[in-house]
Amino acid sequence: MKKVSPLLIIILALGIFGIITTEMSVVGVLPQIAQKFTISTSQAGLLVSVFALVVAISGPFLIILVSGINRKVLLLTAIFMFVISNIIYAFTTQFEVMLIFRILPAALHPLFFSIALVTAASLVPPEKSGQAITKVFSGVTVGFALGVPLTSYLAEQFSLEVAFLFGAMVNTLAFIGILTLLPSMPVKEKLSFGKQIGILRKPGLWLNIAAVVFIFAAMFSVYSYFSEYLARVTNMNGSLISIMLLIFGVIMIAGNHLFGAFLQKNIVNTVISFLIAYLLAYLLIYYLGSYFAPMIFMVFIWGIIHSGGLIVGQAWLMSEAKESPEFGNSLFVSFSNLGITLGTSIGGWFISQLGIHQLIWSGILFTLLSILLIIIKVKHFKSSSQPS
Repeated sequence: MKKVSPLLIIILALGIFGIITTEMSVVGVLPQIAQKFTISTSQAGLLVSVFALVVAISGPFLIILVSGINRKVLLLTAIFMFVISNIIYAFTTQFEVMLIFRILPAALHPLFFSIALVTAASLVPPEKSGQAITKVFSGVTVGFALGVPLTSYLAEQFSLEVAFLFGAMVNTLAFIGILTLLPSMPVKEKLSFGKQIGILRKPGLWLNIAAVVFIFAAMFSVYSYFSEYLARVTNMNGSLISIMLLIFGVIMIAGNHLFGAFLQKNIVNTVISFLIAYLLAYLLIYYLGSYFAPMIFMVFIWGIIHSGGLIVGQAWLMSEAKESPEFGNSLFVSFSNLGITLGTSIGGWFISQLGIHQLIWSGILFTLLSILLIIIKVKHFKSSSQPS
């Protein structure tokens, strides 16, 4: 595969963008979903937590199970399921049907994600593989920055149907691009199962995995209910919340580069600093939540800090998985989504039992647990000080 269209890298990034938009867009429209199906906010939150749980379960081993199948076929199958699912979201009148079509694409999420990154690296000379992977991975950040707030805006200005059809359109464009631009990619050599899972014997890895679960739980126990918190605690209207989601996402792009630079210097210090910053931000969000202008400012701060979670969590886990980077990355996808499931579920419990304002304490709890695990790891195990 020596010469391919340079547009293909963008198409793969578009596919990642479409998948992240599909996964996380419901965060921005939870109030409308709850209203449409006449359910509680915590019930609507299942659409986030169930998706993440399925990703967590299917993540590490699915790629090995389909290791003999043509990569182009797998990419097309995965992205086609996201097209169909968004169409179902737009037109179904039953919450249970929507929930089922959150499960099906979620099972294929880690498949597309992992294969897209490997494919990007194979399309360019070895010395440029890192840049290609970074470009494809940017679909994640842009999904948060544009996909989620744009979906929220479309739902607010038009309807939920229009919002979800936007997701279907993005994934359709990615499907067409992959179909027409990507050459056939038959597998020449299957992955070795034994070599990949050998890293699971390392106790330090499991401490890192647990920390990643709690880091993502800390982030998403509150972020999953971002719209609801701003609507009910800060009394923002739907249009302003859409703007806040857009600001949050755009700020994430800048914050991602900031934490990436810090990680180049020292992983441990960066992870601890990230968690302390998140702890302080949550305390401010709790005490300033009912004040309009201060909360607008806090959305900026929140977005900068939140953006660090993805890259910080990946670097922390991979510092104990350098011997098997592909399997290590699949573990990151899996357990970060397990953290999202845990956080969203506990956040929903805090809302239903204690009220929306007390939601922040769920994030504080998981942040403190993350800090504790990092301290235990640093004190009892030798950890890398350089990013993977």
